[in-house]
Amino acid sequence: MSKTAETMIEMIKVSKIYPPDVVALRDISISIDVGEMFFIIGMSGAGKTTLLKLLCSMDSPSKGLIEIGGKSINQLKGSKLARLRQKIGVAYQDFKLLTDRTTAENIAISMEVSYKKPQMIRNRVRTLLEQLDLADKHDTITGELSRGEQQRVALARAIANSPTMILVDEPTGNLDATTTERVMQLLTNCNKAGATVVIATHDQSLYQHTSHRVMELRKGQLHALAETGGKTS
Repeated sequence: MSKTAETMIEMIKVSKIYPPDVVALRDISISIDVGEMFFIIGMSGAGKTTLLKLLCSMDSPSKGLIEIGGKSINQLKGSKLARLRQKIGVAYQDFKLLTDRTTAENIAISMEVSYKKPQMIRNRVRTLLEQLDLADKHDTITGELSRGEQQRVALARAIANSPTMILVDEPTGNLDATTTERVMQLLTNCNKAGATVVIATHDQSLYQHTSHRVMELRKGQLHALAETGGKTS
């Protein structure tokens, strides 16, 4: 079956309102294909993190429908929801690392819960640490790492289990240009291997020369950019 026409993410008139009446997202409708890399841009507070939380079912919409891989995640519960979550890798803006565990232990977690073989886990962890220039931090407690290092560990954990969908919230906020390039190369490789990658960012360097779709969140609503690929200004 060709994957080009398959839809990974379908959001139909999705709104999120936090009590008492804070509108985080308003009438979001978007379709993202399997294997697409998609950028959501916008200032802090525009609703990017809220949108990603809805996509990984960490939060529920106030209104509207969200389908992932053809399944309505609003209605999934128990083991079915757990199985879906295993296919989604999330790199959170606040990392959510186990700060009393080592770097290697944090990255290994998603593979351990899906019962990968220990040797395979060890090899995968080492490969990711090398790709992210963290090989010397293998046995370091993550609470002792810098924010930039923690950010890369969070990304490595998100992609370690080769998920079909990867959600990344501000992946380069604490990184220099060289490390940013490493991170984007890793995400690009995941995308080329077939993963659907959604990146929320306000870092213009990530998307200004991209041919991928870029949409902007403003005041809780999604807007297509007039200009995306090849943008130089």
